[in-house]
Amino acid sequence: MIDRYTTPEMRNVWGDAARWNAALRVEVAVAQAQAKRGDIPAEAAQAISTRATVNLARIAELEATLDHDTLAFVNAVAESVGPEGRYLHYGLTSSDVIDTALALQLRAAADLILAELDALILVIIRRAREERDTVMAGRTHSVHAEPMTFGAKLAGWAFEAARNRTRLVTAADEVATGKISGPVGTYSQIDPAIEREVLSALGLRVDPVSTQIVQRDRHAALVAAIAITGGTLERFATEIRNLQHTEIDEVREPFRSGQAGSSAMPQKRNPVKSERIAGLARILRGYAAAAAENQALWHERDMSHSSAERILLPDATGLIHYALRSMHGIIDGLEVNRDAMRRNLDAGLGLHAASRLLTALVNAGAPRDQAYALVQGATAAARAELRPLADVARATREISALLDEREIVRALDERAALAHCGLLVDRLKEIETNS
Repeated sequence: MIDRYTTPEMRNVWGDAARWNAALRVEVAVAQAQAKRGDIPAEAAQAISTRATVNLARIAELEATLDHDTLAFVNAVAESVGPEGRYLHYGLTSSDVIDTALALQLRAAADLILAELDALILVIIRRAREERDTVMAGRTHSVHAEPMTFGAKLAGWAFEAARNRTRLVTAADEVATGKISGPVGTYSQIDPAIEREVLSALGLRVDPVSTQIVQRDRHAALVAAIAITGGTLERFATEIRNLQHTEIDEVREPFRSGQAGSSAMPQKRNPVKSERIAGLARILRGYAAAAAENQALWHERDMSHSSAERILLPDATGLIHYALRSMHGIIDGLEVNRDAMRRNLDAGLGLHAASRLLTALVNAGAPRDQAYALVQGATAAARAELRPLADVARATREISALLDEREIVRALDERAALAHCGLLVDRLKEIETNS
């Protein structure tokens, strides 16, 4: 991933040094377990544990000749050990080391992602409570529907983010799976007890039937969960972008002193961070498709997944980590224009109360189709004449014949629509309790 969209923490997970040091952890753990069983000399395991080092330059030098990065790693590490290095990688195949090391990297990446997601959930909850009573227009099809509160909107975001957390935890737990079962996974040169001991020491699951690799449904599930999380962030970002329209102006991304919105138009204050997140979410969905393609490998393994994974796994985990952190900053510093929310709602002439007026007429005895037609006609007149719906309703003989002044006022009172919005914010306690 390019530096622009990579966090320092995630870069440390996926660099060459991190990759080969994870592989070395696997090799050392295997050697120690084999020495306990007497499969290799104890002195060899001790030498491997204390002397083995990763030399990136030497690995690259050897790979230039071998054209096999794992063997280049094994040979370079064996050189650092000395004569006992001949027992390194004893009875193993490349995927024993590479897939198990990959599981360690993915677990580390998932831990970073989940920590960032937790922070985002907390900031959304905080802002939802702050905006618990901030009244705004609810919109469907980009058109005013009924009033709601911004706190209720944010509460929905928090619950969606929490659902993503559940998916990611499940997928991360499953992908933290390794294998030390040798060629085609049949333990032909290594005892299953070694695998259990090594993976237990590394904190990984044992793949019960691995073939020569850990099967890629697990990896596909993780990247799919990442892509869905990206879709959630895109939904938040799209809403912020819409509400930042000049004509709406209800929320604004944070805009720091000295920041520029346009090279040509100094007045511009664009929702660039939200737009960036929307773009990155598209990339994540593409990576999910590639991860799914990696499931169907030939026989007990081929290598078609390897080249794709070297790109998509670091990129997908890195992008979602960056996007989560970016969205955290947006939500934390989001400017809420409560006056604009009130002004925009009032500009709707009270038409948001049409459904409640319809219900009141039905309760007064009007057939629903007739009541619907009456209210639809009243809203059309209010729109055409730029008059509040309340005034039109009072002046409409068929409506006033069924509802007195007090009943019309009650039906059109926006507080009726907002009565339970606070309850939606109160439900955020469920997230805190569950987590």
